[in-house]
Amino acid sequence: MPAAAALTKNIRELRFLLSQTGESSKTLKSFLVKSYKPLKKANPDLPILIRECSGVQPTLVMRLEKGVEVKKNLNDLSESEIGELLKA
Repeated sequence: MPAAAALTKNIRELRFLLSQTGESSKTLKSFLVKSYKPLKKANPDLPILIRECSGVQPTLVMRLEKGVEVKKNLNDLSESEIGELLKA
């Protein structure tokens, strides 16, 4: 994800759900380690929540205008594919 990854103004909140120990969450963990700071710097007013839960599948929940929530399963996605989901 590029350093200047400004997201669309329609996104009101990003919520990442991942397992602390699950193999399926390793890619998401790696993505967050590399991309959190540039993402937050480009979108300083956007709440970015990271929730770790035992046994949960890696998921992205985007809260949009008027409280609409969109869930995306991040299982089996690469780091670049996760970045593309945020740009879409």
